Amino acid sequence: MKATIFEIKRFAVHDGDGIRTTVFFKGCPLRCVWCHNPEGLSFAPQEAFYAHKCIGCGECKRENFELGNCLGEARTLYGKEMTVEELFPLLLEDRDFYDTSGGGVTLSGGECLMQADFCVELLKRLKAASIHTAVDTCGFVSKEALDKVIPYTDIFLYDLKAFDEDVHIKCTGCSNRQILENLVYLDSLEKSIEIRIPYVPLYNADQMKKIALFLSARKHITKIRVLPYHNYAGSKYAALNMKNSLPARLPTDKELKDARELIKGITGISVIS
Repeated sequence: MKATIFEIKRFAVHDGDGIRTTVFFKGCPLRCVWCHNPEGLSFAPQEAFYAHKCIGCGECKRENFELGNCLGEARTLYGKEMTVEELFPLLLEDRDFYDTSGGGVTLSGGECLMQADFCVELLKRLKAASIHTAVDTCGFVSKEALDKVIPYTDIFLYDLKAFDEDVHIKCTGCSNRQILENLVYLDSLEKSIEIRIPYVPLYNADQMKKIALFLSARKHITKIRVLPYHNYAGSKYAALNMKNSLPARLPTDKELKDARELIKGITGISVIS
């Protein structure tokens, strides 16, 4: 069994508690206008060219050139097929850091649960090795996919972009009904859930109160993160020859502070950045 992976990030500190290794799977069902991982949208491997890194060495003109040989690291390939047998040993390399920091391994994307069968096999091995597991999901997946990974997942990092369906469609191209239903389902099973809300002015800023009211009825949310939208991914869109959909307007510190205080006041749950 193989999955297409576009990055393995070691020493990650924003993808769950402690020091973690995050595995990024290619392929996502949403098309968020603010997506900061455009290399994770397609299931297929993609070649990227970062023109500002090119040193003009001409190496890429050679007949047997391979992307990994680009001297300026201007050319790269996002997406590599890997087996569980190949991936698992890499994730064990930093287990000392997991153990001492309360960390572990996080599966992310893209949307990792679009390749759910692979996730199950990997999560099983991680749990057998007593490694803490997290699944970072947009929630726009089948209940069947969730059911497969639930027994082997310690915490779900769950994205919420909007509460109103029309706003969610405008922001992501998809309805959020399934996303909300899946969150209620996970909560009913008493699974630990960390909510992650991107704050994007002019897109979902008016959704914070509605999201908070919805979350206030949930019982198993450990914390809520309100994440500031950033536009650092602009160079990725250019390198991949993709249309850059990133909004120009960034959130202010006051907007973020007000949103976090509003959500905490309604839910009573710790809200962090």
